Order: sequence, then C-alpha cells, then structure tokens
Amino acid sequence: MPIRIRKLIGTFALFALVILWALIAMAIAQFPPIFDNPWIAAIYYVVAGIGWVLPAMPLISWMLRGSIRSR
Repeated sequence: MPIRIRKLIGTFALFALVILWALIAMAIAQFPPIFDNPWIAAIYYVVAGIGWVLPAMPLISWMLRGSIRSR
C-alpha cells in the first residue's frame, strides 16, 4: 500500500479515534464518583486527556511505515 493512501486512512482513523474517545470520556465523566469530587475529576480529566495517545501510537507508526524506494 502506498504511503500516501496509508496516511489518508490513518488521518481519518485518528479523527474517528479522537472523536470517539472524547464522547466516551465525557460520558464517563458524568458518573457520580467523578462528577461529585473535584480532585477525582481533575485526575480523571488529565488521564482521559492524555490517554488517547496510547491507542494512537500504533496507528501513527503504521502510517509512517513504508517501503523506501531506491533511485
């Protein structure tokens, strides 16, 4: 697969990942133990805000993998 197509697919997949992650994180943030305690909420938002990077790393490495053609 050409690297341009791989990057296009990866870009749309990253958009979908971030949108889905944000929607799920917002839904979980409404649970009473998180919503009622500001300290737990702050910790949760930091973890949820950084957490999407872990599933994105394999996708980005897949996007950048490609055959280098010698000229």
